Formats: sequence, structure tokens, C-alpha cells
Amino acid sequence: MDENTIIYLVISLFIALLVLLGASRFGAIGIIMTVLSLVTMLVILLLAFADFLIVPLFTKALNITQVPAKDYVITSGQEAVVKYTNGIYYATGYLTANIYNYVFAAERGTEDEEALVSAPDKWEKAIMNIHFPFKFNLVSASEDIQRYRDELETKRGLLEFQYSKEMQSSSPNSMGLENMQRQMNILQTSIDKIGQGEKPINNIMYIESTAVGVSLKEANDNLSNQLNELQTIFNIFDLSITRVMGRELYLLFRMNYIIPSMGELMGSFQVQK
Repeated sequence: MDENTIIYLVISLFIALLVLLGASRFGAIGIIMTVLSLVTMLVILLLAFADFLIVPLFTKALNITQVPAKDYVITSGQEAVVKYTNGIYYATGYLTANIYNYVFAAERGTEDEEALVSAPDKWEKAIMNIHFPFKFNLVSASEDIQRYRDELETKRGLLEFQYSKEMQSSSPNSMGLENMQRQMNILQTSIDKIGQGEKPINNIMYIESTAVGVSLKEANDNLSNQLNELQTIFNIFDLSITRVMGRELYLLFRMNYIIPSMGELMGSFQVQK
């Protein structure tokens, strides 16, 4: 799910919840409204987690596999792409590698120079303990400046409206107000950077590794061990590491021979956590 999808999900659930709370005022019709609201909320949640949670459970239970390309198979659990050749199974899996969003740094618009200087040494110390091949991929693309600025200003306007509404309430939530103020500062900092000539860049990072085995189970088990080790090692960097499953797995596999749009990437696995 991308950021916009999460926003739509929250808004849809909020509307369904309002209908559910107000249904008791309408008698028999209210019962129908209650049932419909509950069903709607359930469907929304199912659709939100279908890609990387529900569909893999379904395909695994029915032992359904997919063929993304000749000689390749996506396992029934949708957690690996497997190729069988010359009596050996090759299982490939992926991890997201999203940079954590540091609120205070984003609010100030400053760079942590010490962290940047120490990063190469941390990288060398990390990979010297890895005894199997892996790829650390970085995909970058520039944003449309005007569209990006419009999105930031829209988000800032929405926060300003919510902030004003909360301030006018009989008992404003001080923590909520502080958080909204901080988010508005972050958005304003980003808008100011664009005004100063800085161009917005989207970055997508992910890790890929392949394991081998004389059986499918052995290859999958070895892959899981490798990805778990990578996840542990790369936690020293300020990354959010999550194993990629479902539709996003197929997208990353296709990136070996296609160049997807940044919108397709942003709308897929970047926020899968």
C-alpha cells in the first residue's frame, strides 16, 4: 500500500464507523445499516491486506503456484521465485530497505553529517560478515516539481484544517496538536526547499538474494535463513527491513528485464511493512 491508499483506507473506515455509530437512531433500518457498515469495513480491510497477506495464505492453502516467466515459478506462499535447472533449485527472495523517516531531522531540514561520514565504514563492517551473494538495489527518479509541490500544499492545507478544528474543540488534544504542528513544519520545510531550487527525488531500495538446494524445501529454507541474516545485519543501518511477498514479489522479479514507472513502484512495495 502506498501513502495515498493508506489515507483512503483510513477515511473509508472512518466513514463506515460514523454510519455504524449513527445506525441505532433508525430502528429496523439501522440494523441493516449496521450490517452493511460492518461488511464494508471487513471488505476494506480485506482489500487493504489482500496483496501481501490474504492472497498468499489462500494460494498456499490450495497449493497454487504462478509462472512469471519461462522456467520460473512463484511458490504457493508467494514468498520466493524458484528456478529448477540441472538438478538444483534456485530460490530468489526480496527485502524492502526503506529509510526510516526521522521527524525532527525532516522538520529542521538538516543532514546528519556524522552519520553520512560513518556510513561507508558501517557498510564494510556489515557486508564482511555476509558469506553469500546478494544485491542491494537503489532506484531513483525525479518527481514532477509542480505536482509534488501541489501535493505537499494539499497535505499542509488538510493538516491546517484539522489543526484549526481541534483547536476549536472543547477539550483539544495537546499531543495531537503537537504532532500536527510538527507534520506541518515538515511539509513547510519541504516546500521551502523546492522554492530554493531543490528538486524532489524518489528513492526505492530493496535487497535481493538467491539460495540453492537439491530440493525445493532446502532452497526455500536456505533463502529464509539468508534473508533473516540480511535483515539482522542491515538493522545497523537506519532501514525498515521487511520481506516482500505477493504481488510486489512479482514486480521486483520483473525489474530484471523491464523498467517500471516510479508510480508503479511507489504504489507497490515501498510501504509494505
